[in-house]
Amino acid sequence: MNKIEFSEYINKLSEPKILIIGDFALDEMVYGNTERISREAPVLILEHYETKKILGAASNAAHNVSTVNFGKVSAIGVYGDDYQGKELLRVLNEKNINTDLMVMDKNRKTTTKTRISGSCNQSITQQIVRIDRQTKDDLSFETEQKVIENLKKSINDFDGIILSDYHLGALTPNVVKAVVEEAKKHNKIVVADIQKNMEKYKGVTAITPNQPDCEKQVGFFIKDDESLKKAGEKLVNELQIQNLLLTRGENGMALFEKNGNEVNFSKIPAYNKKEVFDVTGAGDTVVAVYTLGLCAGLKPEIAMALGNLAASIVIRYFGCHAITIEEMLNELMNK
Repeated sequence: MNKIEFSEYINKLSEPKILIIGDFALDEMVYGNTERISREAPVLILEHYETKKILGAASNAAHNVSTVNFGKVSAIGVYGDDYQGKELLRVLNEKNINTDLMVMDKNRKTTTKTRISGSCNQSITQQIVRIDRQTKDDLSFETEQKVIENLKKSINDFDGIILSDYHLGALTPNVVKAVVEEAKKHNKIVVADIQKNMEKYKGVTAITPNQPDCEKQVGFFIKDDESLKKAGEKLVNELQIQNLLLTRGENGMALFEKNGNEVNFSKIPAYNKKEVFDVTGAGDTVVAVYTLGLCAGLKPEIAMALGNLAASIVIRYFGCHAITIEEMLNELMNK
């Protein structure tokens, strides 16, 4: 495949409309310069100079979709009746992600992870402490029904759905069941980015776990192509899915596609794996690009290659980075 043909595939990623359902979160980054040790306790005093609000968890997946398809993305998630909830909606909207389908629950906290970092003239900025504000319980029945109602009334507006599960209670068994049923009824693609409890996602179009989580699910280690193929076939058949995209870190990616009674297997090496700074958020990038590729009508192996290319770019940034078509085209043409 030549670069011109591949660039056409990249441009097609901007076409589909995507709905993301899952655990939406706000990351709050607080920065300060070290001033002195407190007289009250043996702790650092930081002179605050900046606070950044960025999108984490399902919010980061939505952000990656938005920067690729120019804002044709909506979110269904839950937030609390608190300051953090207002900030989450503000930042989502700021990043061109529609929040009309988000649901407020006064009994839940808006998932917020506050990282406090300090620096001085002689050192780099380092994280000192992280404070997590979250509710991990499954949604209440009332909130669950609102989420399902918003799904049903909006599903025809989208080409595909991403389920982003960070185990914070939004994707209950009833919500996932409703997504699978509605997707089949309306012929929509559903891709689940999951880490555990994979049996809950039986019947989705595809899943995108990493290799360690896959190994935990199947109950054995992947040591070679034989065990890799065995693991992939086991998941595809047990979960009754059409394809499985397995991310394997420095070993690249593997794809398993259901073809009648057989499961086809292919793999690709990691693209440009020498320039790795931070893998934070790379999984969100992969599921975003892979789903856009499937919804654009590309073959799964092409969608995998595009996800591989996108991941190779975002891991060169510290922290989460939302990929763009321009970055992918530049990377392609300059290599």
